[in-house]
Amino acid sequence: MADPSPTATPGPVGGENVPLGDAAFKPQVSHAEGAIATTAFHLIERLLLALVALMTLGGAVAEIIDIYNTRSITLADILLMFLYTEVIGMVGVFYTGKGATFIYPIFIAITALARLIVLQSKNMAPENIVFEASAILLLAIAAAVITRTSLPADESSAAQ
Repeated sequence: MADPSPTATPGPVGGENVPLGDAAFKPQVSHAEGAIATTAFHLIERLLLALVALMTLGGAVAEIIDIYNTRSITLADILLMFLYTEVIGMVGVFYTGKGATFIYPIFIAITALARLIVLQSKNMAPENIVFEASAILLLAIAAAVITRTSLPADESSAAQ
């Protein structure tokens, strides 16, 4: 008796297993329709990236105006500007295609958690600080692993 696997399903005759490929789950579309859909999704992605960049620049300008009006620069302001810079860097990586696009959200999360610890550590329970610091450590390890495993073969052998 054949053991059914997750990639097989009982066939119509005699219960034999028929392997399922990706094609079984994909809709049948023409080449032209696929090209139009791909182009449309790339256009939507580019428009949303431009919107993210504009909103980030708007937030940075508003923060600079606020700093100018209060005539005071705090650590929170500096850390917030780092967040804006990282978001702009992430949009730039998406547009140019250079670099690992999935590393930037990790950097943004690390900066945001560090900002949270710095700004709220006096009012936080000590265990919450440890949890957030542990989250930063976990994100840093993830970034290191992703960076290490995404190196081209010639660079990864040279790095060892």
